[in-house]
Amino acid sequence: MNVIRFSDLCASGQAAGQRVFIRADLNVPQADDGSITEDTRVRASVPCIQMALAAGAAVMVTSHLGRPTEGEFKPEDSLAPVAKRLGELLGRDVPLVANWVEGVTVAPGQVVLLENCRVNKGEKKNNEELARKMAQLCDIYVNDAFGTAHRAEGTTYGIAQFAPIACAGPLLAAEIDAISKALAAPKRPLAAIVAGSKVSTKLTILKSLAQNVDQLIVGGGIANTFMLAAGLKIGKSLAEADLVGEAQAVIEAMKARGAEVPIPTDVVTAKTFAADAVATVKKATDVADDDMILDIGPETAAKLAAQLKQAGTIVWNGPVGVFEFDQFANGTKVIAQAIAESSAFSIAGGGDTLAAIAKYGIEDQVGYISTGGGAFLEILEGKTLPAFEILMKRAAA
Repeated sequence: MNVIRFSDLCASGQAAGQRVFIRADLNVPQADDGSITEDTRVRASVPCIQMALAAGAAVMVTSHLGRPTEGEFKPEDSLAPVAKRLGELLGRDVPLVANWVEGVTVAPGQVVLLENCRVNKGEKKNNEELARKMAQLCDIYVNDAFGTAHRAEGTTYGIAQFAPIACAGPLLAAEIDAISKALAAPKRPLAAIVAGSKVSTKLTILKSLAQNVDQLIVGGGIANTFMLAAGLKIGKSLAEADLVGEAQAVIEAMKARGAEVPIPTDVVTAKTFAADAVATVKKATDVADDDMILDIGPETAAKLAAQLKQAGTIVWNGPVGVFEFDQFANGTKVIAQAIAESSAFSIAGGGDTLAAIAKYGIEDQVGYISTGGGAFLEILEGKTLPAFEILMKRAAA
């Protein structure tokens, strides 16, 4: 994927004295009082800003926060808490600028945070007039917000069309490199773990991966639907019986390529979905009519772990059981540990996946942890993200 990289512009001195507009992803979770409860995204944005400042650029940074109504700014929409945290991380004052579309004053070596971009009328629908105005604010546009790369909005697409130079920041470039390594030119065998409650939400991903991967591990409610497709009874487990045909088609597509979708041979069941529910390990052929399958069994987990340790590349999206309840967490824990111990290049994405990685403390043993939920899923679907598309067009121009 050929894009201009901001790091190259800085290294060559092209960013010195230039007005640099960085689209970051600073959409952080907040408490009722507005305080930031988790600052991963703010910390992830710092290297790009530091790179621009070190290059001698005049730096403007913006992001969306929450779901504001365009043209109607409310105090709860403000990036003020983010400006405060960014200032602490950068060790300098970060002024917050409101009503910035018509013009911004910032000197080389300085950084300002531009107020919530989604308050601007026309941002979400990528209004051309707004995009052109924003493009006039800068000499270099930098997209460093992978989490919004699947949206064609004013600050993610429109401004990149009209800015003198449009490039990828270090965070976005790292995502491009990791995705290319995992999916475009993977070391084989390529194993993908796709788990979640519904096949319907991941069907296009499953179909896309079935054309490319050597092993497609399904988990959660998705695995239950695949068990139905394999002729197994699943009791009152979460599944989509109307999509059994689609699941069978994925199994057949894999089989035709000499690849497989491993079906669980044992499962962990309960009579109710509750934190204090009693867990029972059963053969996959012994599930009762009033059972709910809430995890893969230890035999299945061990088999999958052994296969993952032999993989060359692993793509992980979703825990394989209800890992929030410890008695149904073993499958996800074993999978996580196998990925950590594997010599494969691994890439993981999605909120629940990141929560599992944090729970089992394997952050440093996963090759790349993707920062984008929806964007990561669309990449797995085989889509070209709008933000990537426009940056590639500008690089080729």
